[in-house]
Amino acid sequence: MATIRNTKRNLLFVSSYTGFGGGERILVNLMDRLDPERYTLHLVVPGPGQFATAAESAGVTVHYLPFRGVTTWFVPAIWRQFPVAHKLRALVRKLKPDAIISNYHALPFAVPAGQAIRVPVIWYAIGWWFPVLPWQYAFFRQDVTQIVAASQSVRDRWLGDDSFMPPESIPVILPGVDEAYFQPGMDGSAIREQLNIGPDVPLVAMLARFQHVKGHDVFQDMILRLHEQIPEARFVVAGENVFGVRKDETYKQAILTNARENPVLNRCLTYLGFFADPRPVVAAADVVVCPSRFESLGMVHLESMAMGCPVVSMNNGGPAETILDGETGYLVPPEDPAALADRVLAILRDPALRARMGQAGRERVLTYFTAQGYAEQFSQLIESLI
Repeated sequence: MATIRNTKRNLLFVSSYTGFGGGERILVNLMDRLDPERYTLHLVVPGPGQFATAAESAGVTVHYLPFRGVTTWFVPAIWRQFPVAHKLRALVRKLKPDAIISNYHALPFAVPAGQAIRVPVIWYAIGWWFPVLPWQYAFFRQDVTQIVAASQSVRDRWLGDDSFMPPESIPVILPGVDEAYFQPGMDGSAIREQLNIGPDVPLVAMLARFQHVKGHDVFQDMILRLHEQIPEARFVVAGENVFGVRKDETYKQAILTNARENPVLNRCLTYLGFFADPRPVVAAADVVVCPSRFESLGMVHLESMAMGCPVVSMNNGGPAETILDGETGYLVPPEDPAALADRVLAILRDPALRARMGQAGRERVLTYFTAQGYAEQFSQLIESLI
């Protein structure tokens, strides 16, 4: 009797993060939409946390392997000898994955693990801040089976002006969102009740973790300019220092101190803290502002557009690949709170424009940025490598 071959794949994700930022949300979206009839998913992380919880909710088996992610100065030949590298190889031999998908800080451990059982290792490059040092060239050119970028901006920023690899060797797979989960018309009244404001009060929202690159200070400067034009407007920020980084905590405290001590900000700006589900905040807002100094992609842009909320964003990085300036929102020059204020003011004062942009944003997500389309592209890549 002929044996029917089981073609279901085992995929192993490896990450050095336990918190839940935009990059982790991107990965959970992917895990949630990869076909469970075709893939069994595993995740290795250093310990319990918001990322592991979200992955388990998506049906992923989570394995804990305590380790610290590498710095950008890592030497591949040395790091592959660390105890965690040996432990990961042992786990890989047990799980027998058909492919490994790693983040940057776990990559020097994931690559030798993949080589040990001869399976492809994919680095899904979501961030841009990892310089390539000369002693790492061979590692990225030869040892990593495939590098994939979450946006063209990530790829170009990582390669730099003197590309040590041809850009065409690094495909771009833009993430997507669950358009049924993020949809227009959701109830944001709980946020407005928390702020003690009615449905007609203009409300501007920012959703970001505390990090200097996210531009909370730029957002506060924008508020001071907008307050002169629309003194009744209110502003909210949702987010936390989700990774517990010391310099990010210092930045956070400086931002919160300024918000308390400035009389205008103290009156009209509220910091809401962490929201695992951003939908109530977006649903309550008339416009979402993204004042980041650079974004690899900006998941909040896509989530807000999917919910029919216009986005005003700094034009530096991935937002230019998702937002259509003047159609689904606005793009403004980096470090320009006056330009932010001008565009937000235009949207707040024109309900018809706000509705038109919201509808256009929703349609753009449905056409180009669904989680299902994203997962299908990634699945095709995985199958081509296997």
